[in-house]
Parts: sequence; structure tokens; C-alpha cells
Amino acid sequence: MVNIAVMGYGTVGSGVVEVINTNGERINQRIGDELNIKYVLDLREFPGDPIQEKLVHDFDTIVNDPDVQIVVEVMGGIEPAYTFVKRCLQAGKSVATSNKALVAKHGAELLSIARDNNINFLFEASVGGGIPIIRPLNSSMTADEIEEITGILNGTTNYMLSKMFYEGADYDEVLKEAQDKGYAERNPEADVEGFDACRKIAILSSLISGQQVDFEDIYTEGITKITKEDMMYAKSLGMTIKLLASSKRDGDNLHAIVAPYMLQKEHPLYNVNDVFNAIFVHGNVLGDAMFYGSGAGKLPTASAVVADVVDEAKHLNRNIMTMWKSDKLKLQPIADTSKRYFVRIKGDADAMKAHLESKFGPIEIVKAEGLEGEFGFLTETMTEGTYERNAGEFPSILHMIRVEG
Repeated sequence: MVNIAVMGYGTVGSGVVEVINTNGERINQRIGDELNIKYVLDLREFPGDPIQEKLVHDFDTIVNDPDVQIVVEVMGGIEPAYTFVKRCLQAGKSVATSNKALVAKHGAELLSIARDNNINFLFEASVGGGIPIIRPLNSSMTADEIEEITGILNGTTNYMLSKMFYEGADYDEVLKEAQDKGYAERNPEADVEGFDACRKIAILSSLISGQQVDFEDIYTEGITKITKEDMMYAKSLGMTIKLLASSKRDGDNLHAIVAPYMLQKEHPLYNVNDVFNAIFVHGNVLGDAMFYGSGAGKLPTASAVVADVVDEAKHLNRNIMTMWKSDKLKLQPIADTSKRYFVRIKGDADAMKAHLESKFGPIEIVKAEGLEGEFGFLTETMTEGTYERNAGEFPSILHMIRVEG
């Protein structure tokens, strides 16, 4: 029998219990042993729930029980999760977590402790919810040099941008609808400002680079400035707007960014809509691969957590996870990265084109039906630093959106 403890009985924690109860027979078959939930840690009581008889309120009950071999951490946040997970690993217990904040901040240290104790610290659910991405990068794609990971990694913002694009709704309207449906928190900052996606791309960047990538070092721009007017221009160009989290190699450098992008119809992420997530990966040997599915939600996320538990149960005394060093990777400055830009600006296109081209080079004028007193233009490829210097000469610029591909 393989005994596990679940720390946190909220949305994901209750989902983990449900997945194990629903698919227990098949899970046991895949492990070759019986998986048993011995403890559930939570401060609350759950009268009437069968889990009540396994409920404990003291973490020491779990860490001091030698029969508990695997611990699931689904409490969220940094503390007390970090302290609890570290003590479990030091006590020789493998840990599976969905906690992106914890992995992004302390992943290198916790992976090192797991390796030293010949156990595992796994975190599939921390990045893509129910979408497998950590495991493919850790096993199926280890022969590749990963040159790019670009993903739609936040279901809330993707839902909002999809509604704005297809229904012509404005930002405040779709935010309220997302909150009413439970897709967005009452305080939606982590989603709409891009912080959630930033932590996820930091984890993926650390994994593919082998060094610690701090999320604080990643340029992050959310969707709060995206308007229905921006969407009108995107439609006139045959494009859409998505919040992308991207990590790309440029020679010996790695560049990471979270920001809204205009995507052409040919882009593999163009048709990823609603609350779905997708992750595009390019390897130097494999070429292109795409991972698509439910990036959040109780059962999809719990499914990924339980998959890690199964992996850990099959490798109780063998470390299987790729490491990354705690040495911090210096990312390529955003000013040195190159791309095209879509720019909205007040004024008359015919009168301003020559001046704009004297600074930006050849541009493509874009107009959206029904919008007066402004126009848009597409630049050719240039560095962010060059764009910023040139844009400084045009105070009538309303908004800039990067263009992918």
C-alpha cells in the first residue's frame, strides 16, 4: 500500500480526492499497488463529508508519520506551503504540487532536496492545469534543444479576449461576466495583469534553460489596456489578439515575455478560444509540437496532480525529475529583442505617413470601419529599443500591440 496525504481541501484538493475515488481501480493497476489517502490537512471541518474521518489539523501528524510516502500540496501561496513541502522532502517524502508561485520561487531548491533524498518533487499541474507539458519536456523531448515555448497559459484572460473579439464587447463588460461565471476572482489582478502567466513561463524557462529564471525579471504586460477598438483593427487585418507567455532562444540568450500579441490566422494559437489553454513548443530536432486542453478547473488540474502521484508511486526510491540550477539566468533585455508592432495613433494617415516612415521605415496603414480621427499602422521588424525611441517622437500614439509571426 502507498499512503499519501493531501494538504489543502479546497477546489483542487477535493478534486484530487475525487479523481482517486473515481478512478482508483485503474490508478492502482498503473501503480501496481494500492493508493491510500491516509490524511487530509485543513484548518476547517467538513461535517458530512467522508473525508472528515481522515482530516487532521496539525502538519506534524503528516511529516512525522513514516507510513506516508507521498504528500500532495494544493494549499497555494508561498507560506506555509514552502515550509511544509521542504520539511516533507527532507523527511524523505515525495511531493506533488499544483502551486505555481511555490515552484517559480523555490523550484530549484526543492528539486535539489528531492534529488539528494532520492525522491521526487513534481509539479505538472503548476503550469498548464490539465495539459501535460512538464512531463513531455522532462522525458519525451529531452533529446531536443527547446528553442521556443509560447503559450496561452491563462484561461481567464483568454476567455475575456475571445468575448471581446467575437462579440465586440468592451473590457469592463467581459471582466464582469468572467467574474459572474467564476472564471475571474473578485480581485482579478493576477490574471488580467499577466502575473499568473508570468510565473508559469518562468517555470518553463527554468526547465528548458537548466537555470533559475526569476518571474520578477520577465517583462509582463496584461490585457487591461486592450480595447474593442484594438479588436476592430485586428479583425480588419485578419488577425486576433491573445495574451501570450513566451520564452525564446536568440543565439546564446534566452528572452521571456508576457504580453498581448496580434496573431495571424496561420499561427497555431489563433483558434485557441474561451477558457482553453495551449502551449506551442519548437525543438531543434522535433520541430513544432502543440499541447492543448483545459488549463484550469477542479478536475483537469486534479488529474495532473494525481498523474504526478502515480509517477512518484512508481518511482518511490528513484529521482526522475530534470534539475535546474539555483544560479540565476540573466535574460536578454527586452530592448534587444526584435519583432513587428501594430500601432494606433490619432491623426490623418495621409498627412502623417511620410513622417512616420522617416522614423519607423516602411509601414502598412490600417483602418478600421467606424473609427474616426485615428488610424493604425504595422511596422517592419525592429528591436523594442528602436521602437521605443521612435515612438517617443509621436505623443499622439494611443496604443501599441506586438505582432507574432
